[in-house]
Order: sequence, then structure tokens, then C-alpha cells
Amino acid sequence: MLYSKIEGQGIPLLILHGFLGMSDNWKTLATKYVEQGFQVHALDLRNHGKSFHSDDFSYEIMVQDVVDYCVFHHLTSVDVIGHSMGGKVVMLLATTYPELVNKLLVADIAPKFYPVHHQTILAALNAVDFSKKPSRAEVEAIVSDYISDFGTRQFLLKNLYWQEPGQLAFRFNLKVFNEKIESIGKALPFENIFEKETVFLRGDKSDYILDSDFETILHHFPKAEIETISNAGHWLHAENPDAFFEKTVQFLKK
Repeated sequence: MLYSKIEGQGIPLLILHGFLGMSDNWKTLATKYVEQGFQVHALDLRNHGKSFHSDDFSYEIMVQDVVDYCVFHHLTSVDVIGHSMGGKVVMLLATTYPELVNKLLVADIAPKFYPVHHQTILAALNAVDFSKKPSRAEVEAIVSDYISDFGTRQFLLKNLYWQEPGQLAFRFNLKVFNEKIESIGKALPFENIFEKETVFLRGDKSDYILDSDFETILHHFPKAEIETISNAGHWLHAENPDAFFEKTVQFLKK
């Protein structure tokens, strides 16, 4: 079963993180959704965070994980927020199990195919040799040789944990990501359509959702609204959390 953090009472709201993320990235926003009357389920997807590791890694199997999670927790109707890779998961979930999803909110990802673009990040992570028992500072120094952006480094380094005294490790399953990275960019099948209320949010400094993607979005999600968060890139929920929260709550509570 997927690891999750469950808080609050009310309408179930599932939050699915992006590639190399985890539920903890959503801690502050989750608390604010709880204050608005939601029961928040912040999930760690397989091979991420505190959830189990598996050699099987695809959108189809991640959707099945979420369905199994809902069955286990007796959730029959949920609102969902998915960012990036998590957005691809919730799109496939909603179009495959429309009776389960009430409102769909997708953060900075389109239903289209994306070519592999995480090469630098994977190179940085693969450069860390944990057999040498590096300190946190040493891991950060290695990663910074590849990634100059401070925010991106901090996002990645949140995955560091003490596997045992004196031995750091990454929580995610880097081996499987190296082998299955192509699966992250997979497009939503053309015939998949979700007829209920949907919002797509994109960062104004991000190129993940282009104006040219609107037609594809509306093919799959004919009731979709597409809105832009100002002063935000791909991690729009972290870069402009106030605007992100305002737009998401406005949609979820209408």
C-alpha cells in the first residue's frame, strides 16, 4: 500500500507529487486545504518517498496503486491534485475511472508526449557514491557540480535520509528511474476523455504547457479551464504557493 499522510475531515482530496518528489513537498499546502474542510491524502507514489520500491514503473501501474489505495481507505469519490508526473497519473486515473474522480486539478503538465529531459538531474544523482559514506555537505557539493539552481538542489536533497548511522541514501529508487525514464514522458491515450470539471494550472515561466497544447487538453478534458500562475516556473505550487492555493481552492469549493 502507498505511504500517505492523512489529515483533516471532509471531502477527500488526494495530492500526487511529481517525479523525484514526495508527499512532504506539499506539507504546508496540505495544512491549508485541511483548514478549508478537506480530508487531505498526500501520497508517496511507488519508488518515491516512503512508499515501496518496485521494478514495475508505469502510469498504468501507478494508477492501479491509487485505485487500490482508495479501496483500502473506503474512498468512493475524491478530488485530486497532481503535479507534473503526478499530473499524468491523475489524468489517466480520471479518464480510466471517471466514477472515482469528482474534480480534477492538473499542475503544469499536458496530456502530450514529453521527450526525456531529466538527463542532468539523473547524472547528478548517479554521481553520488554512497559507498564512500559521504556527508550531506559532500552530497550537496557533488550535486551542485551538475545543478546550479539552488531550489532544484534543495528539492532533490530533501530525498536524503540516514539509512543507518553514518550511511546516507536517497529515498527514491534511482536504479529503476535510470532504467524506466522514458515512461515518464508517455502521452495520455488519444481515446481517453474525462467529462467532469477540470482545471489545468501552468507557471508563466514554465514551458511544460504551451498555448499550442490547449487543443490537446480540451480534446481529453472538454470542460477544462486553463489558468496561468504568475511569477512561477514548473514548481508553481512552491514558487507562488499563495496564488496556487487561491486558484485551487476557488475551483475545489465552487
